[in-house]
Amino acid sequence: MLRTITVGSCVSIQGLLVGQMADGKIMVKVDERTFVGYPVTKTKLV
Repeated sequence: MLRTITVGSCVSIQGLLVGQMADGKIMVKVDERTFVGYPVTKTKLV
């Protein structure tokens, strides 16, 4: 499943979901690298 995370205040990374951590962060894999960050929340369009 493709997921987007934020790393820092301005950087977003999109990759394949690898796992979930106890503190709410998720791990995504891009090529050979794995990144950890908070998932981007979905917004409701009105």
